[in-house]
Amino acid sequence: MPAKNSVKVYVKGGYYHLYNRGVEKRKIFLDSDDYSTFLYLLKMYLSPKESKRSDLKANYYNRKNLSSEIELLAYCLMPNHFHFLVRQRSRDGITNLMRCVNTSYAIYFNRKYDRVGPLFQGKFKAVYVESDSYLLHLSRYIHLNPSHLNLDYSTYSYSSYPDYSAQRHTLWVNVYPVLNYFKTAARSDLNAHFSYQAFVQDYKESAEDMVGELALD
Repeated sequence: MPAKNSVKVYVKGGYYHLYNRGVEKRKIFLDSDDYSTFLYLLKMYLSPKESKRSDLKANYYNRKNLSSEIELLAYCLMPNHFHFLVRQRSRDGITNLMRCVNTSYAIYFNRKYDRVGPLFQGKFKAVYVESDSYLLHLSRYIHLNPSHLNLDYSTYSYSSYPDYSAQRHTLWVNVYPVLNYFKTAARSDLNAHFSYQAFVQDYKESAEDMVGELALD
């Protein structure tokens, strides 16, 4: 029987939760350079073509541009796993992104730490997001992940939450499919109950309970 959420039947235009972790639950990010390299790979594959930098590092990694095939809506990188919320724009967008990023990062990691063998625990997992409610609660679940390590999710550098709270603007992250459900990103006295920030902070149900099987198993 296939592993949970490992069957890959993708719908063009569909939203998906993608996630994976290190083999044997080992850490896949050991220092800040590791996080930065993984984010650089996302940037190279997902940046709009006109915004890409022309440098040796970009030319080495960026064998193809996937910005027309897939959109990244939210992400969080944790020491031994990662989460993506994506919208697929072409039939093979998810497969192409995960193959490019995971393969390039595994090569980098194995060379840096003088290791061999798989870095990730089997194939990545993918869950089709079937409702608006799941879409919103999944973004919340992803952004709250640092809290599991007693880290402040609101200032966590390796997550898309700073883009959602107007602290940062990343060209290769599309926040609008989620933020368009709210009047504003950041809370204030005038919009305390209608901001994305308030939704993440104040919603009474736990993020894990709301996403159910979409959480990392």
